[in-house]
Amino acid sequence: MSVRGPSLTERGPGLEERGPGPVPVTLSVNGAERELEIEPRVSLLDALREHLDLTGPKKGCDQGACGACTVWVDGRRVLACLTLALSCEGREVTTIEGLAGPDGELHPMQRAFIAQDAFQCGYCTPGQIMSAVALTAEGHTRDDDEIKEWMSGNLCRCAAYPHIRAAVRAVRDGT
Repeated sequence: MSVRGPSLTERGPGLEERGPGPVPVTLSVNGAERELEIEPRVSLLDALREHLDLTGPKKGCDQGACGACTVWVDGRRVLACLTLALSCEGREVTTIEGLAGPDGELHPMQRAFIAQDAFQCGYCTPGQIMSAVALTAEGHTRDDDEIKEWMSGNLCRCAAYPHIRAAVRAVRDGT
């Protein structure tokens, strides 16, 4: 008895086999269509950093444990190190580079992180900010415990957590 997956003709209409070598991919990143050629197993993080020169998302643990690579796909937080770039075709990817306004004005959360000194070394800051903006939009800012819980996937080795929560509160309160 042999075990095999469905053949190309059994997979249904619209499905095509891609790889194992480089394949063309079009990603919508920060509002712009970007074409690249990558192997199907390339993570979104590696596609952003190594192929599109967007170095805001950081490679911290490369295992989904630290949150330094947090970006949005269709407005939802994802860990770019655990997301295949191919899976993002036809979806909108937003990185920290796309958070500022079109005129370069910083997002209120970026300004709050600066005002509250919510970073030390700055390595985790892009992922922290992307998560903080999302949890604020999701309404998870009722108190410090809720902020702490919803930010728990983003680690800061410098322990700037009180300042990060202060930045989130400042944006929540409009101060």
